[in-house]
Amino acid sequence: MSVVETVLAHVPQPYRDVAIRHRELLKFGMVGGTTWVIDTVVFLLLKNTVLIEKPLTAKIIAVLVATIVSYVLNREWSFRTRGGRERHHEATLFFLVSGIGVAVYTAPLAVSRYLLHLSVPDVSLFTQEVADFVSGQILGVLLGMAFRWWAFRRFVFPDADVRRQAPSEPAQP
Repeated sequence: MSVVETVLAHVPQPYRDVAIRHRELLKFGMVGGTTWVIDTVVFLLLKNTVLIEKPLTAKIIAVLVATIVSYVLNREWSFRTRGGRERHHEATLFFLVSGIGVAVYTAPLAVSRYLLHLSVPDVSLFTQEVADFVSGQILGVLLGMAFRWWAFRRFVFPDADVRRQAPSEPAQP
């Protein structure tokens, strides 16, 4: 029994049927949650140590690290039955979409810092940190995930059920 089946066995009806119908989206969300943690830890670590004066650079590096993990998890788990492209073409499109996603992810942080001036000395350090977290880690991530869900299904993994593994045939004696 897979991890997903084990979890689903504990989900009460009718929620189980909804979860099964939307399992690809749920898996994508779980990968997103995992990579959000990676993104957040790397962002906060860099922003508060070696890139104190460069929050956008810290954010871009954090998103790139999370994107590499995301490709592996999405290809092998979330979209494991989808495909339709040669692997190198798929990977190129994944990273291209993710690159565009970096702009989507960082836009709210850029607006917060440079258009709204929610940074020291214009506001307190506490206000700056809350604004950075909300704009970079909540708004940016939500916008980026919505964009990536749409673009991955549309361009990167366009065809459903093309990688579904056929049951193996018994060995011939």
